[in-house]
Amino acid sequence: MREFRFDRPADVGDAVRRSGSDTAFLAGGTTLVDLMKLEVMSPRHVLDINRLPLRGIDATGGGLRIGALERMSDVAADPHVRRGYPVLSRALELSASGQLRNMASIGGNLLQRTRCGYFRDVSTPCNKRQPGSGCPAVEGENRTHAVLGTSDSCVATHPSDLAVALVALDAKVRLRGRDGTRTVDLRDFYPLPGDTPHLEHDLRPGELVTEVVVPPLDWATRSTYLKIRDRQSYEFALSSAAVAVRRVGDTIVEARVAVGGMGTRPWRLPAVEKALAGRRAGEDTYATAAAAAVEGARPLRHNAFKPELMKRTLIRALLELEQPR
Repeated sequence: MREFRFDRPADVGDAVRRSGSDTAFLAGGTTLVDLMKLEVMSPRHVLDINRLPLRGIDATGGGLRIGALERMSDVAADPHVRRGYPVLSRALELSASGQLRNMASIGGNLLQRTRCGYFRDVSTPCNKRQPGSGCPAVEGENRTHAVLGTSDSCVATHPSDLAVALVALDAKVRLRGRDGTRTVDLRDFYPLPGDTPHLEHDLRPGELVTEVVVPPLDWATRSTYLKIRDRQSYEFALSSAAVAVRRVGDTIVEARVAVGGMGTRPWRLPAVEKALAGRRAGEDTYATAAAAAVEGARPLRHNAFKPELMKRTLIRALLELEQPR
C-alpha cells in the first residue's frame, strides 16, 4: 500500500469540493482497502465519508429510498425491505459473509470492482486497470467470466448481487457532484466495456452516490434472488437470477427478470419477461422463456457451460416463487 492523505469531510458538499482525480471515498472499505493493499488502486487522497448524513431506509412515500451509507446487513433485515422487496433482502443476504455485510455500504456495493484475477494481479495486463494493455482473460483462465455484453477488450463479470436485483426493479441512483444533484437509471449507470472497459460507471469526477431509489411495485412481494456458486459461503456468482412475477390466478401478467454472473454489467432480460407475460405459470412456460435468455451469448473456452446454467438458474428461480410462503 502506498502513502496517502486521509481526511474526514464535514458534509456532502465538503466531500465533493475536496475530491479530485486522485481521490477515493471510503465507506465500509471492504473493496477499497483490499485494492489499495494490492496496489490495484493507489489514491493519493482518501476521504472517509462515514460521518455524512447518507443513511436511512424510507418506505413511507411509495417505493423505497435507501441511503448510500446504509450497511448491507441493516437493509437486508429491514422489515419494509423483507416484506415488500424480498428479492433485495435475499440478494444482500447471499452477497457476502455476515462480517462483511455488517461493514459494507449500499453505495460501495454498487461501485465494487470486478473480481477478475487478471484485474487484481498487477503483474498481468488488464484493460480495466491499464487501458490498452490487453485482456489475457479472453484466451486465458475464463471459467468465471462473462458471456453477455463482452468485447475483445474485456470479459470480466460485474460482481454485485444487489445491482442485479435493483436493475430488475428499475431502481435509480441519486448522485451529488460539483454541478448539483442528478438521478440515473441503474440499468444505464453501468456501460458496456466496448473499447473502454476502464470506464465502469457513469460517475463524473468528484461525484458521490447519495441514495438508491426503488419505484413502487406492489407485486414485488412475489420475488426472489437465486445465486449459484462454487461454494455456499463467501463466493461470487457463477450464475444468479432476480425474478419478480405478477399473477392473476395461474396466469403471469407481468414479470421482471435480470441475471448476474453472466454479463459485464447487471443484465436485464426483456425477451424473457415478454415470453412469460400472458402465459400459464409452470415449468414448461419457464423453460420456453429461459431459452430467450441466451440470445447473444458469447461463451469462451472455459465457460461454455454458462448459457445452459443461466437457463437452469432462471427456471429454478421462477419455480421457487411457486412454493408456499
